[in-house]
Order: sequence, then structure tokens, then C-alpha cells
Amino acid sequence: MGKTVLEVNDVTMQFGGVVAVNNLSLHVEEGEIIALIGPNGAGKTTAFNVITGVYAPTNGQVKFKGELISANYPHGQMRRKYLGEQETLDKYSAKKSLTPDRITKLGVARTFQNIRLFKNLTVFENVLTAKHMRSKANFLSATFGLNYKEERKNRQETDELLTLLGLYDVRGEIASSLPYGKQRHLEIARALATRPELLLLDEPAAGMNPQETDELTAFIRRIKEDFHLTVFMIEHHMDLVMEISDRIYVLDFGKLIAEGTPEEIQNNQRVIDAYLGVQKDE
Repeated sequence: MGKTVLEVNDVTMQFGGVVAVNNLSLHVEEGEIIALIGPNGAGKTTAFNVITGVYAPTNGQVKFKGELISANYPHGQMRRKYLGEQETLDKYSAKKSLTPDRITKLGVARTFQNIRLFKNLTVFENVLTAKHMRSKANFLSATFGLNYKEERKNRQETDELLTLLGLYDVRGEIASSLPYGKQRHLEIARALATRPELLLLDEPAAGMNPQETDELTAFIRRIKEDFHLTVFMIEHHMDLVMEISDRIYVLDFGKLIAEGTPEEIQNNQRVIDAYLGVQKDE
């Protein structure tokens, strides 16, 4: 693989007396498809929220392409109440917290477990809105129509993206009127409109039937190649995870309990006991 795109170093996320993520360290290499799995409540989405700037970690740091994007350490009252790993308590001294929009501009995009489309806007408008994230127009130029060249380019690129992803035929449809699987594809298309290098997918197959899951698997593979993406996903559909992932991380009660290839994870007794379940002999 290529260079390291994402580094999560000793990240702990504590809410009051609850440690949602405890001393998590992982890395994602350029061009990989990485899965983060674990039981409900294991801290997976919390980890994504730290990576994308929704939360500042209680302790630890996150780097994107070698650049520090989020860092913190327990101090003040939190230091006295800190319940994370004590061995990393004084390991970090930097504080940094980029906002989600700044992290997106660096090249990190995400989708959500619960679809968060602009439900009353069309398919075209949903994707065009994301294109505006990189627009150079300001309030005055937009008000007086001075940004028409940039706007025309954004609209053209939106149509090209919809065509490439097989959504052009529904470009004028209201987002909430689409079948569930298409809404998932649209949410990914909107994320791609920000031109990411790292795409985070939070349970993209949630609520899908087997056919939709198979279509999504092929879709993820295709966009990964077509857009030269690195993909980091949370997923409960083990068939999808095992088929598509290069490596898998497993969380349980906020702690990383295993890392490895799909074959290694399937045969890891600790993972079987905590999450995958034990197969009964017939």
C-alpha cells in the first residue's frame, strides 16, 4: 500500500463518567478499504465523530496525511475524573480542534448511519449543495450573480457526477421519494462532490435487503477505483465486510480487541466471543 492517510493515536473520548472510546490507535493506508466493527454501543460512531471534528478527543490525537487535525489531553477537572488508560495520560500536550468543514476541505468526507439528505430538495440540488463547499464566491458576488461562471461549472460537474454514479435519470426527483437504496447512493454521491481522498461510511448497508447490499458492495468497489479513494467504514453486515475489506479493526466497549485481515478476524476467538458468535456443531 501507499502512504498513511489516517492516524488515530491513543484516542480516548470520555463523556462525564462514561468512556465511549478508550485508548484507540489505528491507521489507514492510501487505497485501502478498512472496516471498523463491533457490537452496538462499542464506540464506533464516536470514533468517526472524533476523526471528523464533531468531538474533540478527551485524550490523544488524529492526523490526516501527516497533519494534526485533532488533539487534546485531560486537564483541569477532566484530569481528576479521567478514566482512560493512565499510561497515556501525560503522553500528549498539544490541543487542536479543526471544525468539520475545515476537515472536509482537507479531503475527508463522511456519510451517516441515519441518512441525512436534504429531503425536500432534488437529487441534483443535494449534490450541488456539496459542490458549493469548495466555491470561491462570497455573499456579494453570489447576490449580484458575479459567480455565474463558477456556478455553471458546479452545475455541469454535478450532472457529470450523477451520470457517472447512475443517478442522472432521477436528478429531478425529490430526495425523500427515492427508494432506500438509491437514497444511500445519493448520500455517498453528495460526499463525493466534496472531492475527498478519504471517505468514511457509517453503516452504509443499514436497513438494506440482500440485493441492495450486493449492489452497494459493487458500488463501493467501483467508486473506490474510479475516484482513487481510501475507504474507512463502519458496518454490521459481515458478508459485505468480509468480502470488501483489506483489514478490519474490532471494538468492544470502546477498546480495540483485534486487528487483521478478514480471515484473521473470522478465526480470532476473542472476536468470535465478543461479536461474531460461536458456530454450533450440527
